[in-house]
Amino acid sequence: MFERIYLRGPAWRKHTGRGKGPCFYCIVLCNVLCNVLSIVLCNVLCIVLCNVLCIVLCGFTAPPSIDRHALVTRNDPVVTYADTLASLSVGNGDFAFTTDVTGLQTFPEYYRNGVPLGTQSTWGWHSFDNPENFRIEESYRMYDFGHGHRELYATQPSTPRAKAAADWYRSNPHRLHLGCMGLEMPGLTPADIREARQQLDMWNGSIRSQFMAKGSKYVVRTVCHPERDLVSTQVQGRHASINFRFAYPTGKHSDDACNWEADALHTTELVSKTPNSALLKRTVGQTVYYTAIHWEEKAVLTEKAKNYWVLSAKGRQLTCSCEFAPEPPVAPAENHASVTALAAEHWKRFWTEGAAVSFERCTDPRARELERRVVLSQYLLAIQCAGDTPPQETGLTYNSWFGKFHLEMIWWHQAWLPLWGHAPLLDRTLRWYESAAPRAREIASRQGFQGLRWMKMTDPSAEEAPSKVGSFLIWQQPHLIYLAELLYRSAESETQRTELLDRYGLLIDQTATFMADFATYERQHDRYILKGMIPAQETLKAAETYNAPFELAYWHLTLQIAQNWRQRRGLDRIPLWDDIVNRLPQLAKDDAGRYLAAESAPDTYNTLALVSDHPAVLGAVGILPWSRLAERADMQRTHQWIWDNWNWDKTWGWDYPMVAMNAARLGDAEHAVAALLMDKRTNTYLPNGHNYQDQRLRCYLPGNGGLLTAIALMCAGWDGNNTPTPGFPKNGQWDVQWEGLKTTP
Repeated sequence: MFERIYLRGPAWRKHTGRGKGPCFYCIVLCNVLCNVLSIVLCNVLCIVLCNVLCIVLCGFTAPPSIDRHALVTRNDPVVTYADTLASLSVGNGDFAFTTDVTGLQTFPEYYRNGVPLGTQSTWGWHSFDNPENFRIEESYRMYDFGHGHRELYATQPSTPRAKAAADWYRSNPHRLHLGCMGLEMPGLTPADIREARQQLDMWNGSIRSQFMAKGSKYVVRTVCHPERDLVSTQVQGRHASINFRFAYPTGKHSDDACNWEADALHTTELVSKTPNSALLKRTVGQTVYYTAIHWEEKAVLTEKAKNYWVLSAKGRQLTCSCEFAPEPPVAPAENHASVTALAAEHWKRFWTEGAAVSFERCTDPRARELERRVVLSQYLLAIQCAGDTPPQETGLTYNSWFGKFHLEMIWWHQAWLPLWGHAPLLDRTLRWYESAAPRAREIASRQGFQGLRWMKMTDPSAEEAPSKVGSFLIWQQPHLIYLAELLYRSAESETQRTELLDRYGLLIDQTATFMADFATYERQHDRYILKGMIPAQETLKAAETYNAPFELAYWHLTLQIAQNWRQRRGLDRIPLWDDIVNRLPQLAKDDAGRYLAAESAPDTYNTLALVSDHPAVLGAVGILPWSRLAERADMQRTHQWIWDNWNWDKTWGWDYPMVAMNAARLGDAEHAVAALLMDKRTNTYLPNGHNYQDQRLRCYLPGNGGLLTAIALMCAGWDGNNTPTPGFPKNGQWDVQWEGLKTTP
């Protein structure tokens, strides 16, 4: 009775600051009062009396909110040597600059196999020449998946010419490393760096690096402009000189994107110069961009070698900024103090206006590490994955999958944003879908479907990269609907909601149109099925797979959301969509009552390949809310079997948050916490907060984003939940404080 009545009252919201549990006396006395009075009085009067009692007992003043500054600063990472897996970054969501222990990019070759020293932006892309005149159509292959028509997919054929064409389009365009900015000191090596202490100040968005090198003390301060692709630094020390080095792109699948052995293939020319500034023009094949350098003390800029410039100070201090842009910057240069102040203001707003979760009061020994991961993940995602285009899986740190971004991962990168009070950052990225819609319509049309089919692996142009797996995925399709719904739920005014309906309404309509057309009516069983696709668990084959559980549940949820959006826009519901929702089958299970990887995979639990990769079946309840497609007892059995038997060494960083969300919705808070902190390689979080996967993927930001989404669900709960902080054990060890989080659907 207490949860049903008291938790809805205004005194609860005031007393708790939207997140903390009620005091012991309120729980006991209000529970007694509710149960006694509900026998003779209506619920409304119970609510009134409970809230009056809470105010009398606890006073009119809410308890102190979380000390945001203390929360953030106690998790600032500190680096004490040239640790290649502890690189620190500054950035603004569209641009990021990653530093080594010197606070600059002095040792890019040394760090290239760790967390590389990237300088990347959302606009910086390059393509190699195409002398063979490859066309994307050469990668197309025809399939018949039983949808009543043939379907053309961009895949990876084996014939020489077609394979070469597919390979070219997979690697082009690729993201550019815009340039390195390092300490210039002849003969300096990482071993020469002594007595280092480098700290990332997340509250202000800056890095302070202090160290000894060749008998001299150096202090370097590094900060990024919150709105421009500009990094500013101040170097204090005997040799206060900075170099600007530019590499040729590699175009490889996963690396730092720097080929230092190809100076003849690109140029860096001086366009203009003043006593305190210079503009360099970069030409890399058909790609042209600019580097604007501005310095405050007396210094001289000279060309040391091709694509290698040095700014040498006259004294013991050198303060300069470096701005990268596709066109010569027209905005006036800003000094280091100004950039530092702007960054500090920006980050203070970020940390104070969004949500916060503190584990300071928790006594479980794992809580300290969980808090570190949560705070660092917010910072990393804000600087790496909050730009004008969807992010790549390694953010703006280094190239993975040729620097392209994956639309099935946008949920993992960014679903947390509106839940944590940062909806505008998600809105900023989702607007890219409008520019990508024409290409999405072409994909659907060439495969014989109506509407928009969103690609998996792409770039700002929205060209679909050929893939033997990615082109057959479908779970990226509903993401736009789900994420737009999160924006709508977080809107604070009717005006904002109307703007969102106008911005995304038609895109959602056309996204759902494809989904409805893709679903196949099976007359024999009077149901709709999903077939001819590779599900999120990528170990299954497109030609054989049907009715994968996560995809079924996602179709079921988002077609209903799409109908709601139509009604909000004053449009009629589409009967076909309702019919599909009503006739999608329940999730298939085996004789032991465990859900299968797909209805077409009856031997799921006897096949090694099907108990590896993503345990996506758990996403059907966890990522998504409960629906008629799943039964609690069956999902509980499935969860427990996966927990005990899954091949956890063959998983990815976002699998652990997915398991945690499933556990939380099942009421298993112990497993929810344990999943987030499971001791596995792909669940490792480096000193800088990056989620390490393996030697290829030394950082993996979908894991960070999944962690934050899971924490939001475990703290604020979901629609219909009445249990405070439902994802954490009620054993006295998890006194989690939170505020500002939104409930999950």
